[in-house]
Amino acid sequence: MKFRARSAMVRPARWDHLPDEHVPDSYKQPDAAPALAACPVCHAVYLRGHWQWRVVPPDAASLTCSACHRTADGVPAARIALEGEFEAAHRAEILGLVRHRAQRLHREHPMERVMAITSDETGTAITTTGMHVARDIATAIHHAYGGKLNFDYGHAEAELRVRWHRT
Repeated sequence: MKFRARSAMVRPARWDHLPDEHVPDSYKQPDAAPALAACPVCHAVYLRGHWQWRVVPPDAASLTCSACHRTADGVPAARIALEGEFEAAHRAEILGLVRHRAQRLHREHPMERVMAITSDETGTAITTTGMHVARDIATAIHHAYGGKLNFDYGHAEAELRVRWHRT
């Protein structure tokens, strides 16, 4: 019986452990943010490290929140594409569900908002300020109406792309 020295063992390369390239997010709250701040646009309050709906304290510094910043720049965190004959036939009902889910999540999480909803003959496009609201909306549509649902986070990208389709 032969014994091999531990240092002589060859291990296969593991490609799944390559580090992802860091992509800086200019919409993430800066580390140097004041302890207490309020957004001059939506009046959300930054307190204890996150944005909340509260009464704006008089001594709060002014700091634009990431959702208002994204909306002003026109740079969404997520895009949802709703497509298919079923979507066209039931658009008003589906958009009612979209608005309901967005309002519900926005009450608890100020940074999760719908930026825009546009519809045409090919379908409906929805842009959001956060990935969570996009996942919530897409999952609710899929749960209510079935169809095919795809999430694409991309590799080292800062934008979620969601596609829902039903014929």
